[in-house]
Amino acid sequence: MTDELIQKGMLAKNAAFALASVTASVKDAALSAIADALEERAEEIIAANAADIEAAERNGTRKAMIDRLSLSKERIRDIADGVRQVRALADPIGAVEKMWTRPNGLLIGKKVVPMGVIAIIYEARPNVTVDAAALCLKTSNACILRGGSDAINSNKAIMRVMQDAAYAAGIPEGAMCIIEDTSRETSIELMKMNGCVDMLIPRGGKGLIKSVVDNATVPVVETAAGNCHVYVDGECDLDMAEKIVINAKTQRPSVCNAAETLLIDEAAAPEFIPRIFDALKERGVEIRADDKSKKYYSGDTADANEEDYYTEYNDYIIAVKVVSGVDEAIAHINKYNTKHSEAIVTTNYNKARRFLNEVDAAAVYVNASTRFTDGFEFGFGAEIGISTQKMHARGPMGLEALTSVKYIIFGDGQIRE
Repeated sequence: MTDELIQKGMLAKNAAFALASVTASVKDAALSAIADALEERAEEIIAANAADIEAAERNGTRKAMIDRLSLSKERIRDIADGVRQVRALADPIGAVEKMWTRPNGLLIGKKVVPMGVIAIIYEARPNVTVDAAALCLKTSNACILRGGSDAINSNKAIMRVMQDAAYAAGIPEGAMCIIEDTSRETSIELMKMNGCVDMLIPRGGKGLIKSVVDNATVPVVETAAGNCHVYVDGECDLDMAEKIVINAKTQRPSVCNAAETLLIDEAAAPEFIPRIFDALKERGVEIRADDKSKKYYSGDTADANEEDYYTEYNDYIIAVKVVSGVDEAIAHINKYNTKHSEAIVTTNYNKARRFLNEVDAAAVYVNASTRFTDGFEFGFGAEIGISTQKMHARGPMGLEALTSVKYIIFGDGQIRE
């Protein structure tokens, strides 16, 4: 194991114990200081980000991914506002959820406590560095962050700013660490830091998630890729459907809650396909369509194949399929999706209820864009990831998902016979 991992792992573990005694007011003061420092030192962060952007362009990185990586004063201001939103949330740590008395007189309580040390492995989104650190700090968890090589300069600059602000406000040193070695070997070693890391959260594409699932020996919360669908039912407002599809695909195509496949009821296809294909193409979206879709459109489209329906593009590309109704739409989604976010556009109440009940995903929408699957939009403040598993946490992971419980028991001399 590298010296960096050992050193920062020990710092984080010791800081986690010390954080248990840090008051909510100190944590909130630190979060305010972090938010202010991010804005005050924005030029320093943007200069570091410019080096990452230059390297990405030199390496031929796709435009959508460069957008995901890019920082500006406006984006940094938004990130800082996210920290302030976290600060404004109620601190869950230390709350006793319930207490009860047993027949033998023991008083038992269930108390909310931090996880301890949370490691996050993520890819080219420097805002994750701030979101993760802020949520961990609010919940009295130490964090070890390992971002991708694409954003290493940005992440190091952001971490310097946050550490300076937080430690000056009374947060123990080591509570926020970033691993500067971005090699695959170091990443795998971090996945195996049992006895130090209490929970690991991966944020990224299929390759990263698979690597964590295959290699991690520490507890993992799986945040899968987002192969999201919009199903346009035969009974729907087509104007609404067009707005939802365009927003879900093009508002920010590089993120995990963007739509990747459009399913269209054959009853809506003759009227809807020409208008939605034209609207998508006007916005630069490549359409990969099945044979049934092509019958209703005179323009050029690419052919959709089986692999397209499994693909998270993170780009201006969408797969399209005409289906025979809600049954086929649900079956298609449950076969190909990553259990992230799925949407139906319909005016039929019974179809909407079936879709909500039968689609297996962390977030299921009726008449709304999949782009709302987000901690901010759900009112959680910043999120640390979107869990697509069913144990411990599911959907956008806010403060509560970063806590555990302990049982506290009060007696007056009881012994067990």
